Amino acid sequence: MSALVESNLPALTLLARGKVRDVYRIDDKSLLFVATDRISAFDVVMNNGIPGKGKILNQISLFWFDLLKEVVPCHLITAEIDEMPEVVRQYRDQLEGRSMLVRSLNMLPIESIVRGYVAGSGWKEYQQSNTICGIALPAGLTESARLPQALFTPSTKAELGTHDENIHPDKAAEMIGKDLADRMAATALELYTKASEYALTRGIIIADTKFEFGIHPETNALILGDEVLTPDSSRFWPKDKYATGRAQDSYDKQYVRDYLESIKFNKKDPVTLPEDVVQNTLAKYQEVFTILTGRKAAL
Repeated sequence: MSALVESNLPALTLLARGKVRDVYRIDDKSLLFVATDRISAFDVVMNNGIPGKGKILNQISLFWFDLLKEVVPCHLITAEIDEMPEVVRQYRDQLEGRSMLVRSLNMLPIESIVRGYVAGSGWKEYQQSNTICGIALPAGLTESARLPQALFTPSTKAELGTHDENIHPDKAAEMIGKDLADRMAATALELYTKASEYALTRGIIIADTKFEFGIHPETNALILGDEVLTPDSSRFWPKDKYATGRAQDSYDKQYVRDYLESIKFNKKDPVTLPEDVVQNTLAKYQEVFTILTGRKAAL
């Protein structure tokens, strides 16, 4: 199986190519999301992809959209090629298993990050000021410690190749209005709580995750969009190996990051990943899908 690094759908209008997803306009109410096999690390997209990764990400998002549908509606119209417009179906060979027809939303300019544990940039900030995103926390927390309660820690959305910026929840309220920011925060926290409680029953700790929301252009309802609770947007830790006071093993791109660190990657110029890194990374994505859902990913 070869990696689909870039979709090529000339009959459709390409709107954007992100780190992983290609987005096409279908009509004034719908978009096509294509999860490619691209992989990024340190905000740089590598030269080669991970064959099948996009299909696994697609299936993980579909699993969570269904599990969390009672918390908030999502943007999904269908993930079945046969239910998509004819102009899309002609590209079945590229799209099967890795695409979603979704509702076009007015996306909010804020990423809704929820943290349940002290890790990543949150740990770095906490060491300096006993805060995460400017939110005061008790002294004495150690790396990877569970927070007293999950935190809504929003960030701005950065352009491809640049870094998102963590902001205080008050800043989010300034950007989109307090009522909407409060609704977004409450929904993100509820989603995280339900998902993390489920994941624990499967032996996985969700340390933190990112949600993206939009507003339905006709009803003004808050809608969950983009991907949800994948290894690309979340920090998944194996529960049986968890211990505070250190960094954790994780179901994500760690093989890629470790390889790049070993070659002293300059964090600017993409490189070609060796085959063992590709295969080990794919195995991690497959493993987390099977643990979460109880079934194998369709590749």
